[in-house]
Amino acid sequence: MPELPEVETIRRQLEPALVGRVIESIEVFDERWTRPVAPGEVERALVGHRIEAVERRGKYLLLRLDADRTLAMHLRMTGNLLLSQGGAEPSHLRASIALDDGTRLLFTDPRRFGQAVVLEDDRLDDHFAGRLGVEPLSEALTAEELCRLASGRRAPLKSFLLDQSGVAGIGNIYADEALHRAALHPLSPAGSMKPEDCERLREGIVATLEAGLRSGGASVDDYRDARGERGAMQDEFLVHTREGEPCPRCGAEIRRIVVAGRSTYFCPSCQRRLRRRPRRRAVHRSLA
Repeated sequence: MPELPEVETIRRQLEPALVGRVIESIEVFDERWTRPVAPGEVERALVGHRIEAVERRGKYLLLRLDADRTLAMHLRMTGNLLLSQGGAEPSHLRASIALDDGTRLLFTDPRRFGQAVVLEDDRLDDHFAGRLGVEPLSEALTAEELCRLASGRRAPLKSFLLDQSGVAGIGNIYADEALHRAALHPLSPAGSMKPEDCERLREGIVATLEAGLRSGGASVDDYRDARGERGAMQDEFLVHTREGEPCPRCGAEIRRIVVAGRSTYFCPSCQRRLRRRPRRRAVHRSLA
C-alpha cells in the first residue's frame, strides 16, 4: 500500500501541473471508486471548478477546489494517480479527470480498493477526526506526544505504528524501517516505552520517511509515481523484505514474523524488546 512518502511524492509532482487548472470533465468507469455516492453525483460536484491546492493528509491526497469543497482520494493497496497528455490508456483505469489544458489525471487500480469522496470544506476536519492522528513530519510529532499516544497501550509497537489514528501515514514498510532505526523490537508493548525510547522512535520515524521521500517512494509491488516511474526506496531497505540477510548495524540475521497480520522484518540482536511495565499497586492506608 502506498504510504506517506509515496503519496507525498505524487502530491509534489501533481501540484505544479494541477493548481490553477479547471476540471472540464470527469469519467468514472468503476462505481466502486465513489461508493456509496453515485458517480454522476461526484461528476456534477467537480466539473467546472478550479483546483486551488493539492494537499496530503496521512495517506489521503486532497484536491482543494474553488467551491469550498475537496476531492479526497485514497490509493489503498494498488491505486496509482498518473498524469497523461494522451497516448494509450493504461490498464485498470477507474476514473479520468480532464483539465482545461488538455492534461488528464488518471486513477488506476488493479484490485479496485481505492476510493474517492467529495467533501465540503467545513466537513473536512470532521471526516478525518478519529481516523488520522498527528502528521509525522510536522512539529506536532514529539517524543512527548509519542509517549502520550502510547501510554497504557499493550499492543505491539508494530501495531501501534500501523494505527492511523495515532500517527498518520505510516504503513507496513516504513514501520519496519523506523523500528530498526530506533533499535526497538516490533513486539515490544507500546506502553512500555520510556521517554528516551520515544525520542529514538521519533527520530527513526522522521529519518525513515525522509529517506523514502528522497528515493521517490518504494515500488515493491504496484506503486508508480505520477509520471509512471518506479521509486527507489526498496533498494535502501535496512530490514524490510531482507529476511536471512545480515543486519546492516550488527550483522545478525534478519528475521521475519507476522504482527497484526502483516509480514514484519527485524533484527533479533540489536532491536531491543521492551517489557511491559508492572501496574502500580494502590496504597491502602489504615485509618488510625
